[in-house]
Amino acid sequence: MQFIETYHLTGLIIGAATFLIIGLFHPLVIKGEYWFGTRCWWFFLLLGIGGVAGALLAENVILSALSGVTGFSAFWGIGELFEQKKRVEKGWFPANPRRKKQ
Repeated sequence: MQFIETYHLTGLIIGAATFLIIGLFHPLVIKGEYWFGTRCWWFFLLLGIGGVAGALLAENVILSALSGVTGFSAFWGIGELFEQKKRVEKGWFPANPRRKKQ
C-alpha cells in the first residue's frame, strides 16, 4: 500500500477497476436474462446489498470504493435485466429457445 500512496495511484486504481466492474455487469445482465429470465433479479439484489455492506465495513479506501461500485452496479443490473427482457421481446437480442415463457 505504501507504493500506491507514494505514487498517488489510488484514483487510477479505482477508475480502472470501476471500468472493469461496469464492463463485467453488461454481459452478466445479458447472460442472466438469457438463461434465467428476470427471475435472477434477486441475485443482483443480494450482490448489491453485499457490496454496499462491504463498502460500509471496509477500512481501506480502495476496497470500500470498489465494494460500493460493485454494489451499485448490481442494483443498476436489476433495472437493466428488465430492460434486457424488453430488448429480447423487440428482437434486438436472441431469446433462449429452451426457456419457457415467464
